[in-house]
Amino acid sequence: MNLEKVIFGFFIVFAATLNFGFFIGEIDNPAHHDIYELFAAVVVNLIATVLKFGDRTQIGAIHLATSLVADLQLIAAAMVWGYVAHVAGTGLTPATMSSIVSLSGGALFANVVSVVILIAETIMQRR
Repeated sequence: MNLEKVIFGFFIVFAATLNFGFFIGEIDNPAHHDIYELFAAVVVNLIATVLKFGDRTQIGAIHLATSLVADLQLIAAAMVWGYVAHVAGTGLTPATMSSIVSLSGGALFANVVSVVILIAETIMQRR
């Protein structure tokens, strides 16, 4: 068993599951979406992105692209949360919470695409 591939797969799947955990719940209810789970999703997605930099194949390029999309959307979600909570002073309204969760949903889709590519790549490998 290749430890590098285990770690790579672990972080890809972990990023998707953390993002799913944040995403699930009523879209406009802040009580259903924990800020620490969003933070963990951002951090794990960034780690997964760093792990994808070494692959120079076409599939590796798609892996990196999906990871960059997820990072961008999760960071945007965190920035919106930070802005409404600390700068605008409006707090988490249902409208802003919906925007945050929607950005997380886009990142979740990118994570799912990455997991599907990982599974397809694993199935295509010959022993």
